[in-house]
Amino acid sequence: MSTYRTARCPRCGHVLDGPFYEPCPVCAKEGHNLNHITEFDLSGAKLPGPGTGDEGIFRFREFYAIGDGDPVVSLHEGNTPLYRLNRLGKALGFENLYVKDESRNPTGSHKDRLCAVIVSRALAEGAPGITVSSTGNQGMSAAAYASAAGLPCVIFTTPNVSDTMKTAMQIYGAKLFVLPTMADRTVLMERCVRDFGFVPASGLASPPIGSSCFGVDGYKSISFEIYEQMDQSVPDWVVMPISYGDGMYGIYKGMRDLKEMKYIDRLPRMAAAEVYGGAKETMRQKSEFPIPAPGEPSIQTSIATPWVTWQTVHALYDCNGAAETCADPEALEMQKELARTEGIYAETASVASLVAAKKLLDAGTIRKEERVVAVITSPGVKDPAVSRAALPEAPAITASVDEWKKAMKDVYGYELG
Repeated sequence: MSTYRTARCPRCGHVLDGPFYEPCPVCAKEGHNLNHITEFDLSGAKLPGPGTGDEGIFRFREFYAIGDGDPVVSLHEGNTPLYRLNRLGKALGFENLYVKDESRNPTGSHKDRLCAVIVSRALAEGAPGITVSSTGNQGMSAAAYASAAGLPCVIFTTPNVSDTMKTAMQIYGAKLFVLPTMADRTVLMERCVRDFGFVPASGLASPPIGSSCFGVDGYKSISFEIYEQMDQSVPDWVVMPISYGDGMYGIYKGMRDLKEMKYIDRLPRMAAAEVYGGAKETMRQKSEFPIPAPGEPSIQTSIATPWVTWQTVHALYDCNGAAETCADPEALEMQKELARTEGIYAETASVASLVAAKKLLDAGTIRKEERVVAVITSPGVKDPAVSRAALPEAPAITASVDEWKKAMKDVYGYELG
């Protein structure tokens, strides 16, 4: 039975009484954009055991705002592995470093948890379709789940998005449109929502308030899985790459649920890994409201945004968390190290969590003996051109042993005996 009760503004308490994608009208009058946040009655609620109930993340459906009789759209998302990074962890100075590998989801990213819930609600409500503005991962996920639900999907993107991601979005049948700028995307997406009733799978408001408050709850399943995978315990830290911070906030909400149900007696500390440092600067200034941090274009397109949301910052405040930046050269180097030491090829934006964790370790914020889970959000194969530019050209040789040995030494620095 669903434990959902209502959605409120986390700042002023205004109860959602309109479309979920609109900012809180009370706070908006003061010039602040805030999302409404779902609330649940967890008195008597319990986690279902593994292998029980619905498939995918809907094993935890009572923790989402989905009616008991409503259909759900699942592609067997969730149940992603948690690995201990023995070689890389030791090299970086950690004694207990893990990754939660969200690239193992059906479309290759954590966005599947979000979109599974958004599309399920849209289907139950009889929506005519799904629309999204995306650089790739969220659009690809929305397209896949809309396809599974039998709903049309319209995606607005920008020219810098890779051909690989454009192909991935279109293969599911999405109607993809390339617009000059990120702001242009939202103009047409808003018309798609307001004029034609399509459900937005990404935010409309500017400054951003985050994605659907109902969809964000899909990320709570990451917390529930980590708790199970760590033998009914939670780590000291969870480090998450963030754009606006929906994923990190959803994990935080899941940990809050576990604490409220008395499965755990403390919240793990959360850390946000970002490109430009909006969360870091906001926390440095102890500001109630997010402070944007613009920057130059980045190869970490999935998280290259100047803004974070109000709820993201306050989640970090509540759990005594931290935020750290990841520059492009750092991401490229960590991408190679993770692949070469642990056999995991992650997107550059994904390894920002490991870069941030290492910086926090060096700063003394994280202690070497603490258990740290870094979330990997997507695989590197989604944009291989970025990795290719940082790798040597593969030498073309003849079938000569001497030529091969010379190329091994000259190109790869490996001398054969």
